[in-house]
Amino acid sequence: MKYCKKCVMPDTRPGIEFNEDGICSACQSYELRKEIDWDKRYKELEKLCDKYRGMNGTSYDCAIAVSGGKDSYYQVYLMKEVMKMNPILFSVEDNFPMTEAGKHNIKNLSQEFGCNIISLKPDLKAQKKLMRYTFEKYGKPTWFIDRLIYTFPMNMAIKFNTPLLVYGENVSYEYGGSDYVETYSAKNQLSNGVASDIKIDELIKIEGITQQVLDMTKAPSLEDMEKLDPMYVSYFISWNSYANYQFAKTRGFKDLTHEWDRTHHIENFDQIDSRAYLVHSWLKYPKFGHASATDYAARYVRYGFLSRDEAIELVKRHDHDLDSKSVQDFTKFAGYTASEFWKVIDGLYNREIFEKSSYGEWMLKNPIWNEIK
Repeated sequence: MKYCKKCVMPDTRPGIEFNEDGICSACQSYELRKEIDWDKRYKELEKLCDKYRGMNGTSYDCAIAVSGGKDSYYQVYLMKEVMKMNPILFSVEDNFPMTEAGKHNIKNLSQEFGCNIISLKPDLKAQKKLMRYTFEKYGKPTWFIDRLIYTFPMNMAIKFNTPLLVYGENVSYEYGGSDYVETYSAKNQLSNGVASDIKIDELIKIEGITQQVLDMTKAPSLEDMEKLDPMYVSYFISWNSYANYQFAKTRGFKDLTHEWDRTHHIENFDQIDSRAYLVHSWLKYPKFGHASATDYAARYVRYGFLSRDEAIELVKRHDHDLDSKSVQDFTKFAGYTASEFWKVIDGLYNREIFEKSSYGEWMLKNPIWNEIK
């Protein structure tokens, strides 16, 4: 593994690229912000909204894909209160037990901004079957949910005739990924790997899983996609996760400060809706050697909150340490014993970058903290 010379991101992140100076594409993107005329970009956003504002009379004129998180608060504020649009919000519930903060935030989002939210609560029986299969075979237990998070807002935007479908950041461009293109259009996000690389033809071979069960995971047809104009806010506004969090708190957003101190995170405000879902995001660690602590430590270095050495210490302390409450909720929901769960996890470790210690612990062969010895 090689690590970015500016932040702490390794070259094992899928799709990330390093330049000749050893700087990752995410840091390069962040540096390029200095050259962007943000006033001009903002006027482009105003022009885009002008195109659709009032297109359906008194009904909705745009749609926003939301989770109830900090970024959702900023997106709704921007579109409704600043751009004076009339948005309909679409969300997907993951069926996992929610945190108290998660319960509050999605309700408060509707109340604070006066918006209707249409939520999809997926087929629970199918979710559990698919969850076990995609977890054991691919290390992607939330593939079904993640796929719906992408397809549901698109399909609903078509039904509601709201072509302008609003997303937060372009993940590949902001943080490094295979679809590394600076664009306002979110039409290609279904190909980013999170919810694209498991074929439906394979899944319908699972007992109890039919084409009908998977129908809502289908992307819109090419003809219907032409009706949509999905956009990333991060193209028009200098995107900052921490700034969005600070804003969201002023509108009633609650973090996990008084509820849960997660061992594998270095912050308490991102992906806080449910504990079990975080097993999915942590699974980047055995597969790629980094997880949520690396993600946020890298952002904090770019934001100027941490030195690289400080970030390395946080990664060393937290990244590997999957929280026990996440494991508890996950295993109870999916029907695993603890030993069955950890056996699957053990099989997911990438032997090219990990080795077992004499104590039976998986250890990175080339951890970033070796650089500061």
